[in-house]
Amino acid sequence: MTAWKSGMLLTAARLLDDTPTKTTSGYTAATGFSLNSFSGYRVGNMVVLDIYLNRTGATITATSGNITDTQCGTAPSGWRPTSGTINGTWDTGVAEGGFVMGTDGITTLRTANGDISNNSNVRLHLEFIVD
Repeated sequence: MTAWKSGMLLTAARLLDDTPTKTTSGYTAATGFSLNSFSGYRVGNMVVLDIYLNRTGATITATSGNITDTQCGTAPSGWRPTSGTINGTWDTGVAEGGFVMGTDGITTLRTANGDISNNSNVRLHLEFIVD
């Protein structure tokens, strides 16, 4: 991979000199959730995570766009934000909302426009830049 330095010229060869890293393992679902699938993709300092969970616990009830902050899992080391908490979006196909992931990899659902019922599939998507 090219280490970019001040004054370097942008060339086609330098743009193509980056091998992406992929993973599909290491995400751990929290109590009340099970993992359907996980995929992480990294190119340079850019990380993209797609997490697909199933709600196995009781319904998480939304009230005026808010839910009780609910931990749904933990991302593997090396696939976590490095400089602070990052916001992402999730949806079930019926409800949607926001979540956060901290530098510890803990993923927490924070907002919802509808309930997350038992046996709902929850899809989370997050993109961030690592240091």
